[in-house]
Amino acid sequence: MYECKFPNLFTPITIAGTTFRNRIFGSPTGTAHLTSLHYPTAETCAYYERKARGGAASVCVGDAVVAEDARMNDGHIALYDPKSYIYLVKLADAITRHGAVASIELSHSGSHSHASAAAGSQLYGPSEYINADGRQVLAMSEERIWETIEQFAAAAALAKKSGFGMVTIHGGHGWLITEFMSPKTNRRTDKWGGSAENRCRFAVEVARAVRRAVGPRFPIEMRISGSEVTLQGYGLADGVEIAKCLDDHVDIIHVSAGSHEVWDVFTVTHPDMFLPDGVNVKYAAEIKKHIKKSFVATVGALSDVRLMENIIASGEADVVEVARGLIADPDLPNKARAGRESEINKCLRCLACFSNLMAKGQLVCALNPVIGSEVEAKWSAPATAPKRVLVAGGGIAGMQAAITAKKRGHDVILLEKSDRLGGALLCERKVPFKKNLLGYIENQITETDRLGVDVRLNTPATPELARGLNPDVIIAALGARPVVPLIPGIEHALGAESVYLDPTLAGASVVVLGGGPVGTELAVYLAQIGRSVTVIEMADALSDGGNSLHGHATALEMKRLGITVHLSTSALGVTDEGLLTESSDGEIKLFAADTIVYAVGQRPLADEAEALRFCAPEYHRIADCLVPADIVAANGSAYNIALDI
Repeated sequence: MYECKFPNLFTPITIAGTTFRNRIFGSPTGTAHLTSLHYPTAETCAYYERKARGGAASVCVGDAVVAEDARMNDGHIALYDPKSYIYLVKLADAITRHGAVASIELSHSGSHSHASAAAGSQLYGPSEYINADGRQVLAMSEERIWETIEQFAAAAALAKKSGFGMVTIHGGHGWLITEFMSPKTNRRTDKWGGSAENRCRFAVEVARAVRRAVGPRFPIEMRISGSEVTLQGYGLADGVEIAKCLDDHVDIIHVSAGSHEVWDVFTVTHPDMFLPDGVNVKYAAEIKKHIKKSFVATVGALSDVRLMENIIASGEADVVEVARGLIADPDLPNKARAGRESEINKCLRCLACFSNLMAKGQLVCALNPVIGSEVEAKWSAPATAPKRVLVAGGGIAGMQAAITAKKRGHDVILLEKSDRLGGALLCERKVPFKKNLLGYIENQITETDRLGVDVRLNTPATPELARGLNPDVIIAALGARPVVPLIPGIEHALGAESVYLDPTLAGASVVVLGGGPVGTELAVYLAQIGRSVTVIEMADALSDGGNSLHGHATALEMKRLGITVHLSTSALGVTDEGLLTESSDGEIKLFAADTIVYAVGQRPLADEAEALRFCAPEYHRIADCLVPADIVAANGSAYNIALDI
């Protein structure tokens, strides 16, 4: 007999006359799938629709701006343009037809409206200053303040007319409303500055104007930073006063933290993998103690439904908001509701989604290769001619290829030479900040079993075996192996994989040779368990492997842990005392250490893969055994190649 494991999380909540089916809201996330006029596209609709189909009570469309001069980048929906109406109707319908309440974020980037400034607009904020780009930011006049307030109201009216059932006013993370709230950025001496009440006047008037535009029975949410978590911003005490000023002017106070305009706390606003689950809940919990009329929502590092249940049950918040958790697994709510929480793929918090959005204008996910391709996935048909598919290699890419091919109706055999699936990343299973990666691997293993993939462990993919199985298609996903540096004494050093598997091999002091993601993450892990760590890198900068935000997060964690980094330094050899090096200016130096660990790259298992090339009519070589990359690339290549069969 069914019994809901999370009754508090799945108890409906009625806010301003609207009933939400559970307490899991899709927090606003942006997508750059827009037309040149900043209107939503079919891809935009499909991205948000997928979250609604997954069971979220509300899905919020992020990054919609209320004015043409309010854009931080070109990935912002034009809520100021009445011609966007027909596109917004389609977007709202894509969400609401699946039972979720469609919301949209009303934003103004304030003095950070860089894209608008590049197009010729003047930058405005509460106070005048010169920004980091050397542009002059002017203080908003009384007339411009009221004009901007009405722009928020007009945007809300357009959203309601388009079919959205809620609006989320962006009052956090360093943008215009926050700039007015913060005593650090608001230096005005008129009624819009000074006391907390005056600094919150702009936010309150925006809320009032929006209420007049949408009427009484229409939920209004306002996102704030409970604390900006930086000396350049305000703290929790100010956050409490801000929330008290907003109480009863909005229906939901959505408490986030930090400022994405302050680089060192970007990974607090969007918690990185080194921070604990629910790291920002404490801000909402404290604010809720002082709120009498509005509901309170919390956000940040929430993928564990047991934690979410406890948040609601304990009264720390009324609603939990999930952003990246619904990117990694849009079906998180439905799985939890059905008691299948063990099947949820929990966000790794690797920040690949944001990094790729910033670098290429597209969302990706390490765990979910469908992100960005929801339209194709929605209408993909089973294979018209089922084939016999042999997948060689049971790592991340091999499992994804096997799963995708099997779901399309092919007969799939998966060969793995070791005694279990998971590949090289299994060596990281003891690393605390990689716990969700191990959970994902276990889910993929379970999925191969559920689908009926013919998995053969302890079975190397030899050409003889491949020919004997008579496949129509071979997918070679054999992976790569670590490069061993060609320096004297390297036989006395250890590979990163060995130390990940058994960290007791590392002595009290460790030198890590290699400043890429493998080396720097290993350095963090060893420092966390009490080792003194130095990183040596021959390049003039650490490598982020193409994930700039995770690289930044790792660098911050290394700094916090006191890890020493030496750049532009080459290894000459391993001695009994440590690592002998030479700097770019010719200085020879010995870095004394008990243990030397190398992490200088991967070599594709190209020969092993190429031996299979002519063992079937169709052949694909993917992921690390083609070009060593990350989980995003591994899963993406596997998924797409399997779709092509």
